[in-house]
Amino acid sequence: MPLVADGLRAADDDNPRGYFEFEPVKHLHTDPRGEADLAWLASARGKAVKIISFLLTWLPETYDYRVLFMHRDLTEVVSSQETMIARRGESAVGTGKSVAETIKIYEDHLAQVERFLARRPCFTTLGVDYATVLANPLGEAARIGDFLGGRLDVAAMAAAVEPTLRRHRHNGCPR
Repeated sequence: MPLVADGLRAADDDNPRGYFEFEPVKHLHTDPRGEADLAWLASARGKAVKIISFLLTWLPETYDYRVLFMHRDLTEVVSSQETMIARRGESAVGTGKSVAETIKIYEDHLAQVERFLARRPCFTTLGVDYATVLANPLGEAARIGDFLGGRLDVAAMAAAVEPTLRRHRHNGCPR
């Protein structure tokens, strides 16, 4: 499936295959006129676009969206974020939040976004578990392919899964 990405954020030690981002997506909520430039959405039809959960709620209801909602153990997410911040020489100090508090905030946010998606008829959502993708790439690729209407090269998608990039495995995570 074609991907909407601009390559502005280069691959690095944290994401050696790249970030696959598209700069206009990052500004869905920040347009100074109070209205985001959404012209890119028309040309994104039939393509994949990476959008973080917070920004999904800013998409207009003028289009129908198929959302692959990736779920990952939040302890792993926080650990990964802390590593990225430290690698950049930045500090997470000052947030005043413990790991447990941060995870609770994330859990509440994700539940809110999932409720939002479920209430909007323009969104059709498939939950995808990160650990399951790593454990069964072909099965998950087939499931995702079915969800997206059978337009994917399932074997190529499964072959792209790189389990060694999971560097923040939480001990309590079953997979």
